[in-house]
Amino acid sequence: MFGHNDDNNQKDEQQVHDGGIVPMHDPTASPAVLQNDTQTSDVPPVPTLSANPISDAPTSGPADPKTASDAVDLLDLKQKALEQLSPLVSHLDQTPEEKFRTTMMMVQASDDKSLLPACYEAAQAITDEKAKAQALLDVVNEINYFTQGS
Repeated sequence: MFGHNDDNNQKDEQQVHDGGIVPMHDPTASPAVLQNDTQTSDVPPVPTLSANPISDAPTSGPADPKTASDAVDLLDLKQKALEQLSPLVSHLDQTPEEKFRTTMMMVQASDDKSLLPACYEAAQAITDEKAKAQALLDVVNEINYFTQGS
């Protein structure tokens, strides 16, 4: 009689999982059973790390010549636009803050440090103290960029 109840209790503590019976809350279950149970859940298995993760990293093939060519074309276009913009900037109707931002953008886009005095002058003309302080800080940061390693 007691053996019959024990069999029923064991069945209550088991669940059917993918056609097999997997014990529930059984600390003595083998790792293979537990691993099989986790692989069939909605959580993906954790990948194992190899001894050499660098060699397992995906390698990219050679750069697409068209993409490289497109980048060169865009950089050439950018350079031409900056060269044409430089003498025309003074014709733009801009506030001192806009003039500063435009000139700073040109410095950063072309790495042309010769435009920094114009940035400083534009920053000096900004009347809002907070905006002026930020502009002067930007000038100092840009000078630091050009003089690092000197």
